[in-house]
Amino acid sequence: MASGDAHAGSGDWLVGNPTGGQLASALWIGSVGLLILGLQPVLLGALYTEGHVSGDELALVATAEMIAIAIGSAIVAMLLSARNMRWKSAILLVLLALANVWTTYAAGANALMAARALAGLAAGGLVAVATELIARSRRAERIGGFFVTMQTLAQCALALLLALYVIPAAGSAGGFLILAVVCVLSLVVAFIVPADYANLPKEENLANVLTVPSVTALLCVFCYFMFFGSVWAFLEPLGAQFGIDGRTVGLIVSASLAVQVMGAMTATAFEARIDYRLAIAVIGTVALVASLVLASGPGLSTFSVTALIMGFILLFIVPYQIRLAITADDTRTAVLLVPAAQLFGLAIGPVAASLLIDGKDFRPVPEFAAASATASVLLLGLFALVARRRRARP
Repeated sequence: MASGDAHAGSGDWLVGNPTGGQLASALWIGSVGLLILGLQPVLLGALYTEGHVSGDELALVATAEMIAIAIGSAIVAMLLSARNMRWKSAILLVLLALANVWTTYAAGANALMAARALAGLAAGGLVAVATELIARSRRAERIGGFFVTMQTLAQCALALLLALYVIPAAGSAGGFLILAVVCVLSLVVAFIVPADYANLPKEENLANVLTVPSVTALLCVFCYFMFFGSVWAFLEPLGAQFGIDGRTVGLIVSASLAVQVMGAMTATAFEARIDYRLAIAVIGTVALVASLVLASGPGLSTFSVTALIMGFILLFIVPYQIRLAITADDTRTAVLLVPAAQLFGLAIGPVAASLLIDGKDFRPVPEFAAASATASVLLLGLFALVARRRRARP
């Protein structure tokens, strides 16, 4: 695909005209960057079990990587040109592979945080390879649905492989080496990505993002993912407080990954038939109710069903959040920051919720999640109000 502002779009594309293979390769590159999201419970849990980190250090390592992914995706999307994408993809894959190898040799929490922060920056850049191309589509929501489906399927398959075979035989080091191997093998795919993406109008990046509609839309996304991140990080101690053992909670988490795939596929199939405002409002309300149920001290069956519902809505909402960002900024600059808003929410949620925990009472966590879900819906309402006033102006 040739670069240049004058390169007009064709069919489903605003600018450029990538082939199906080029689109699939870009989505795979982004999916490699987000593999760790589904594997953190397995890999970081193994680091903890092996005594490499304490519980507090584990949270810091996880948070550092999440924030680094968010920063990496924002930097590549906002500050670098969309040219030489094949070489950028290859360099980022090599960096991520090296960071994963470094993780296997890192001794101590500080070294682990440094290794995972480097991994996060590289992974965030890979995410931007996908989101930059998604932003150029007239059907960005639908392709966004394909993206989250692909990444979650890959996470499920790899999580199963690591949990059943790799980690029992080779420990956490084996798991991170497998991630490095995936990065190296994906170098072949990197050279199928379009060499250059046709340019979107991004001359005034900050001006496009620093508007009330764009900021409100991104905060709406941030608060929703803060809801999920806070609950998910403390699901095991929450279950223990209600008499549910860790192994059972682990099975619930595994089942939730499969349900997340169903949520992503369902959203991909129905995104064009449901108004984005209705979808985000309804899902935000479901998130609020689910949080309140978890705060009420549920039994095993209710706890399990609630966790699975949360897994379903997590990725179901993503295509509609993409539409929200596109509506906020028709230059599509804001949509490039949606992954960063999501990842910052996932990273900040557990940290903020942890400040409310009193001893071994984890009920304030779902209460915080309920407040975050409510804030997301209220921000959607504010966005709708601002958008209506903007349209009413002569």
